[in-house]
Amino acid sequence: MASEIKATEDQHDAVELSRSDSDSTGLPQHSFLSRLYTGTGAFEVVGRRRLWYGVSGAIMAIAIVSIVVRGFTFGIDFKGGTTVSFPRGDVSVAQVEDVFRKTLGTDPQSVVTVGSGASATVQIRSETLSNDQTEKLRNALFDAFATKGADGKPSKKAISDAAVSETWGDQITKKAAIALVVFLVLVAVYITVRYERYMTMSALAAMIFDLTVTAGVYALVGFEVTPATVIGLLTILGFSLYDTVIVFDKVEENTHGFQHTTRRTFAEQANLAINQTFMRSINTSLISVLPVLALMVVAVWLLGVGTLKDLALVQLIGIMVGTYSSIFFATPLLVTLRERTELVRAHTRKVVKRRKPASHVEMAQEQTESTADKVPPQSPLATERAVAKPTSKPAPGARPVRPTGAKQRPTGKRNAGRR
Repeated sequence: MASEIKATEDQHDAVELSRSDSDSTGLPQHSFLSRLYTGTGAFEVVGRRRLWYGVSGAIMAIAIVSIVVRGFTFGIDFKGGTTVSFPRGDVSVAQVEDVFRKTLGTDPQSVVTVGSGASATVQIRSETLSNDQTEKLRNALFDAFATKGADGKPSKKAISDAAVSETWGDQITKKAAIALVVFLVLVAVYITVRYERYMTMSALAAMIFDLTVTAGVYALVGFEVTPATVIGLLTILGFSLYDTVIVFDKVEENTHGFQHTTRRTFAEQANLAINQTFMRSINTSLISVLPVLALMVVAVWLLGVGTLKDLALVQLIGIMVGTYSSIFFATPLLVTLRERTELVRAHTRKVVKRRKPASHVEMAQEQTESTADKVPPQSPLATERAVAKPTSKPAPGARPVRPTGAKQRPTGKRNAGRR
């Protein structure tokens, strides 16, 4: 059985060598896109994992510096404050800011237009205002813009206000943290039971990478953190885990029983798995990005709904980061962890030794010697027959040569010896 396995591996090596020879002789080759689509090794990811570790580390460092230096821009739901809204009409954002500044002596946190057409409204967000300040602002807005109600007549009731306590934002943060911890624990248990602990460590590290980078982008660009942002973060964790598990499943399939063969190392099998699932990951990401982009178009240009915009932004960033981490971070990290085990290191040494030019000759000599030792000794009669056996076949059409000697073959005729 071992000799059959070695013979099969030698055939594969011969095929690979012939392919490399065909490349050097200028024979037709598969294009990059063809190799990328069929998963036959267009990208060398695991072999260049130090490069990807450097890129991932740089991205992670920029995200952490952005979080520490710039911080997050928390929305009113987390900081608390007052929101005043009224029908837009012909009012501009600059006019509203000017009225707010003249009335209260401070600048609002934000003034945005939500919606479009006749249903468009202006939303003013500021620090927590007292009842007197809120009433004063409503009167100033009504006097300046003559806000109209649903019946089209000027009405002070068309201006609404709402106060949000910062304790509500604290409750959202605590519940999100609890949900995150529960999610990570369940993920760790599932991957450990279904696959192995090294895949669990790599998947959790990839999800932490996704969270940190997404949060860093929010801090760097200055996106406002709202409850929709928290929901989007939990959503992208599921996507990141899905994409990572797809690659890990192929890695497990390729490396099943890898220690019994010496054709590829564990790292090479993992790199092949990445190439085999590369186009699937790209296609999944594109299909996921399209509805998110549509959501952003609807939220920003058509409806102007800030909640949808925040949700779409975090999902868009998370999908791109999750796709990157599952291919260029999680799987190389898995290979690095597995190469620390004695099983993978011993197998890698065996594969490297087998690929040396002199190793094939040594293996053939050892196999010949072992086969000769296993052959039982022959009897003298068998040896005599083996020597008497002709070493070459007669030419086509020639008469057979009868054996010469004292003893002749019987002819089958009576009294043949008496003549």
